[in-house]
Amino acid sequence: MSCIYVNGTIKDMMENNLYNTHLFRAIEAYPWELEKAVEALNYALAYDPENVKALHLMAKVHYEQLGDYEAAKVYFERALASNIESPDLYPEYIRLLINNEDYEEAQKLIDFAKTLKGVGKAGIALTQGQLYESLAKYEEAEKTLKEAKQLALNDDFISFVDAMLSRLKKKRQAKANETKVAENEAKKVTEKQQKSWLQNRLNNLL
Repeated sequence: MSCIYVNGTIKDMMENNLYNTHLFRAIEAYPWELEKAVEALNYALAYDPENVKALHLMAKVHYEQLGDYEAAKVYFERALASNIESPDLYPEYIRLLINNEDYEEAQKLIDFAKTLKGVGKAGIALTQGQLYESLAKYEEAEKTLKEAKQLALNDDFISFVDAMLSRLKKKRQAKANETKVAENEAKKVTEKQQKSWLQNRLNNLL
């Protein structure tokens, strides 16, 4: 019995090592050698169809390289089904949903991600700001991004957020200018209508 157990353990170890070899090759090849990366991922998933890291990387291949959002969503969903508390999945999956205009789904995922232990709070705040920006809620986006900066522990991340804040400021000013122009046009139309009404009234009295 002990011999069978040892042999079984050795076999499991060999399979795990082979799987890890394929996964490491995929990670090393992505994104510079996509063909090698995809081939290695297919082998890795053949050994372990529900491995979170392999599914995550396959989702990125479809999302970032092929622009196939629906296929990427399937891989992200499989990864979450395998481990719903895997914190690395959420920021990229949320961005995919935002880019695919699945705004309600993105908001639900953001709300859930905030409850997870170990998730990057700054990264989730960033996705919330990106969602607000996509919805043209610029003031909410600016407020959320400033919160993301306070949570950040990375200078590159802070620089990226600063660039977003600069872009949002321009968008907010442009939106304010458009609103002002529209209000002025509406005011001119109203004044013209009032003047026309008064002129007609006076003409009827003559």
